Amino acid sequence: MARSSRETYSLNKNKYLLRPELDRLNYIIYSFLDAQPRDCLLLSLALKTGARAQELLNIQFGDINEYDQTIYIRGIKGSNDRELPVKKDLFRRLLRLKQEARDQGKNSQRPDLQKHLFPISYPRLVQIWQHYRPVHKKFHSLRHTFAIELYKKTKDIRLLQMALGHRNIANTMIYADYVYSQTELRRLLL
Repeated sequence: MARSSRETYSLNKNKYLLRPELDRLNYIIYSFLDAQPRDCLLLSLALKTGARAQELLNIQFGDINEYDQTIYIRGIKGSNDRELPVKKDLFRRLLRLKQEARDQGKNSQRPDLQKHLFPISYPRLVQIWQHYRPVHKKFHSLRHTFAIELYKKTKDIRLLQMALGHRNIANTMIYADYVYSQTELRRLLL
């Protein structure tokens, strides 16, 4: 009998950033904000949207909605597209990078510089993550961290499903199951 993805995939503390690790990453991002604005924005967006690496790299200038202060994420791997709100300070940095990237794109012969917010390759994104990461965890840990933090804050599985772009709620349930089991075990054993 075939197992569902929910049965074969389980979260553990090695797959997301623990609170001290998340605090450390936020400190690192803040420290390099002026020196490396693009890199810091890329990492901040990953943390604040839960977008996958390739979804971030696919963001185009037209995906940034200045009126609503949202960003449109094109889903990959069978995920739904979604439009997510972005906090004001992060959105201002997003607009600044958009303008700089547009200006660079006008002076370039490369088509990717003319339409993508982050005109870098996946291997370059991995290099950036390896440079800034507070612990030896994968870039995808930022997506899991976003999901766990949002679920802890809202306890709304449908909202989390929409934010992550999951088509099947079973994929989203791993976060609810994990948070619940960790909370209950702490309550019962401590």
